[in-house]
Amino acid sequence: MSAAPARPWLADFVLLAALWGASFLFMRLATVEFGALPTAWLRVAVASLFLLPLLLVRRQAAQMHQHWKPLLLVGLLNSGIPFACYAFALAYITTGLSAILNATVPLFGALVAWFWLKDRPSGSRSLGLGLGFVGVALLASDQAGFRPAAEASGRWLPVLAVGACLLATLCYGIAANYTKRHLSGLPPLVTATGSQIGATLGLALPALWQWPARLPGTSAWLALLAAGVLCTGLAYLLFFRLIENAGPARALAVTFVIPLFALVYGVLLLGETVTPWMAGCGLVVLCGTALATGSLKPKRAPV
Repeated sequence: MSAAPARPWLADFVLLAALWGASFLFMRLATVEFGALPTAWLRVAVASLFLLPLLLVRRQAAQMHQHWKPLLLVGLLNSGIPFACYAFALAYITTGLSAILNATVPLFGALVAWFWLKDRPSGSRSLGLGLGFVGVALLASDQAGFRPAAEASGRWLPVLAVGACLLATLCYGIAANYTKRHLSGLPPLVTATGSQIGATLGLALPALWQWPARLPGTSAWLALLAAGVLCTGLAYLLFFRLIENAGPARALAVTFVIPLFALVYGVLLLGETVTPWMAGCGLVVLCGTALATGSLKPKRAPV
């Protein structure tokens, strides 16, 4: 009997989940000193500087220039606004809670496709949409993921932070469907580089307006470099390679693994806690998302 075939894409899958899980940690470390908008801007600017030479080497700059308008919009929706939202949210809620909320990205993607592209979900996928949003509501109703300093300043700030995370996931869902409709067929590196440059241009003035008066320390700069190069530039390349080698369904499934890494990083490196309520609500969100995207299909009873 022959051995099972190897899965060469598995290493990319695990590494990508680990990198995107770490992005919440690095964003938290940078936001403390830079503030939300400068953190988001520097992250996409560093990613642009990392990806642009690769684009030039592959001689794909002309395609990026040809589609600069939709790429600018995708950059704002897929990077600029979400990164700013998460940078703001991480000042008031834990990295673990923000990562669990980030797992609703496919949920919002399915919802946007339903209303915009008329991709009506089946019964099980509709059930998943409802289940996912119930899980989010239950998760947001608990204060376990709120930071002590945020609770002292009033409950509305952590709630606003949860809303910012959900706005970010909604932007991701809109961007995914817009990309499918208007940028289909473009090389992935063109879309990745163009969108990062678009986000950099879109956030430049707001970031300069909010620039910190005091120069941040070395650790904040290193956190931003890691977020830009590893969690954005390198992560995009891994994601696109994963799509090519394992297919889009397996690539999107990485969303379900990211919270695990983010929770571990938060506990080990930031001293955060994970309560049974957070874990249970997170499981409800993940199950709902898996149903809504068709990753989890209920078995039919035999007839």
